[in-house]
Amino acid sequence: MTAQDGLSLYLRDYGDPLSPRPPVLCLGGLTRNARDFEDLAPHLASHRRVVCPDYRGRGRSDYDSDWRHYTPAVYLRDILDILTALDLHRVVVIGTSMGGLLAMALAVARPGALRAVVLNDIGPEIDPAGLARIKTYVGGDERPADWDRAVIFVKQQFIHDGLTSDDQWLNFAKRIYTEDQDGAIRLDYDPAISKPLGAAATADYWPAFNALRQFPLLAIRGALSDILSLETFARMAREHPDLTAVTLAGIGHVPLLDEPQSVSAIDDFLAAL
Repeated sequence: MTAQDGLSLYLRDYGDPLSPRPPVLCLGGLTRNARDFEDLAPHLASHRRVVCPDYRGRGRSDYDSDWRHYTPAVYLRDILDILTALDLHRVVVIGTSMGGLLAMALAVARPGALRAVVLNDIGPEIDPAGLARIKTYVGGDERPADWDRAVIFVKQQFIHDGLTSDDQWLNFAKRIYTEDQDGAIRLDYDPAISKPLGAAATADYWPAFNALRQFPLLAIRGALSDILSLETFARMAREHPDLTAVTLAGIGHVPLLDEPQSVSAIDDFLAAL
């Protein structure tokens, strides 16, 4: 589809558009794309429509010639364009990391579009330790010589006890990297997305989180997360009257949402709506 400013936005559209169950909108993290949901989305699509977009500057969506458009406000506008174009109403947003922040923003900008929210390892405060780690690699133009080296980089940046085989790590790396027609491997996003990162990452999101109080909320946290602190997670549970909290042992930022505990929690959450 095409955004208001003419950029082409790619999305994956699963399931039955006529399903009476609330549709699901899957929003990925800062550097990620629709491939992050390639296991969860088909599972959920057996009962409902599931839409997974690539933000501008990621995956198969167009890169923006002006890096100043890589901001939550523009991403939110693109999301609203997608909801309008696909005639989606009262969606359940599953938001991973930055996608969760955009779910909070949607609760402020257009609360009528929301039915419920799943926050994946994100809250109204971003732990400075995790932000510092992300800044060490986001915006780089790393080009591994081969997929083995791409896997090495991914293993250095992510903690996930559920990834135990070389094939699993390679599949994960292929969600983050892409291979050009000439065989060159590169990160699958525009490095310029890092330029506006500081202001967006340090903003106060508690007022936006409070806008979620009127919606059922499932919050998932990796026990080893350096983005969503245990203190923030606990405060979220205190301040939201209808929050279900799930912690995944042995996992850092971010859970992949294909873990059995994550899938079970999401299934139960959706069934209760």
